[in-house]
Amino acid sequence: MPYPDGLLQGDERVVVHKHPHWKMLVRPVLTFLIIVGLSCYAAGWVAGQSWRLYGWVAVAVLGGLGVLWLTVTPLLRWGTRHFVLTTRRVLIREGVLSRTGIDIPINRINSVQFRHSFLDRILGCGTLIVESGVDEPLEFDDIPQVERVHSLLCFEMNPGGVPT
Repeated sequence: MPYPDGLLQGDERVVVHKHPHWKMLVRPVLTFLIIVGLSCYAAGWVAGQSWRLYGWVAVAVLGGLGVLWLTVTPLLRWGTRHFVLTTRRVLIREGVLSRTGIDIPINRINSVQFRHSFLDRILGCGTLIVESGVDEPLEFDDIPQVERVHSLLCFEMNPGGVPT
């Protein structure tokens, strides 16, 4: 889903728009499979009991709550988190019911770094570190193609290629 053009200023345009890397979805998917497996096992065990109707209801409620809390919530968190680089600023937006955002004007950025572990290199993601001279540097984790994003951000900081 592209970043809404109505939120851009004047001649500003989107350079990169990314969600966090898909590796954030591995745990929720595995959790879903475990919950379904355990729920099926419990439903089968309850089937032989005299109180099976109540047992099935309890298994369904507990399994449903587990899926909602441990699977659906992280999926929504992933889908509503956006990293956007425009020609004027770096933006982070996240949240479903309540949204939060960070905007960093490009002309305020002092330095940009990236870091990725061996596993991150294999998966093609990493952490982007933006220092704007205020407080601590901001770290944006699980950015897909972090080296490319780093390069594009450096170019946007100095589009003419003239050292500042």
